Amino acid sequence: MTMDRSEFAIEATELVKVFGKNRAVDGVNLKVPKGTVYGILGPNGAGKTTTIRMLATLLKPDGGAATILGHDLSHEANEVRRKVSLTGQFASIDEDLSGMENLVMIGRLMGYSRKGAKERAIELLRAFGLEEAAKRQVKKYSGGMRRRIDIAASIVVTPELLFLDEPTTGLDPRSRNQVWDIVRVLVSTGTTVLLTTQYLDEADQLADRIAVIDRGKVIAEGTSGELKASVGSGTLHVRVLDPELRPQAEKILTHILDASIQLASDPATLSARVSDTERVAYALGELSRANIAIADFSLGQPSLDEVFLTLTGRPPEDNTTKEEARS
Repeated sequence: MTMDRSEFAIEATELVKVFGKNRAVDGVNLKVPKGTVYGILGPNGAGKTTTIRMLATLLKPDGGAATILGHDLSHEANEVRRKVSLTGQFASIDEDLSGMENLVMIGRLMGYSRKGAKERAIELLRAFGLEEAAKRQVKKYSGGMRRRIDIAASIVVTPELLFLDEPTTGLDPRSRNQVWDIVRVLVSTGTTVLLTTQYLDEADQLADRIAVIDRGKVIAEGTSGELKASVGSGTLHVRVLDPELRPQAEKILTHILDASIQLASDPATLSARVSDTERVAYALGELSRANIAIADFSLGQPSLDEVFLTLTGRPPEDNTTKEEARS
């Protein structure tokens, strides 16, 4: 069913941004439904941060157009800024102030009374699990705490649209899960979240829809399930008992499955996209006849890692340009 225009928080058409000879964003098209998490997935340098900075009015597009919450990006930038918030890759708060002082200061700047700003700060510190660190200088916070206080600062006034630019980069698994929980709560209260990430599991966990961006272009878009289905009907994962026999297993599977074999970082594991289950059964039998013992195997839907590798020819953590750093 076609959505009405009012159902989209973001509609971007052929957005372009050029830095010197580098076409950092090269005709990006996006439609982000309201009240969802929309993921932009890609490697470092793909154009994710530049796209977000344009949509958040921090960079002027060199081409194309966009509507943010019903306002034209080029002609109604001030109206857009009143409705959106951005949490970038690096903390934007004063590290010499405490968490409480930062939030109170931002509250006052946003129009709260002194009492109201303090009440909102206490509310956010409690919600983000930072009450015990409220009076501690932010520079003494852990990485996970710093990301939480930065997101809290972004929602002192709850935005209709929140841009999160790689919010969990460098965080440990526990801190990442805490940030994910915060994102889910925000969306449940009506905020739309546009999330950029190079972590495939993050996009899989959070995003209702995902745009895969590479070299400044959107090369695929859809739900996680749709993207996985687009690259093949299934993937065979095999783990051999003896890692030294993996090269031999790779030759056998390549020959029988007539497919390219992906070698995982685990020296005993390999995988291949397949569509013929009869070939899979025969291939496993051939491994057995070659005295290659199998520790385990599975046949299932491709992972987002495999989707990305198929679409771009390289893993998401590959850093191919310096565009993001320059912008």
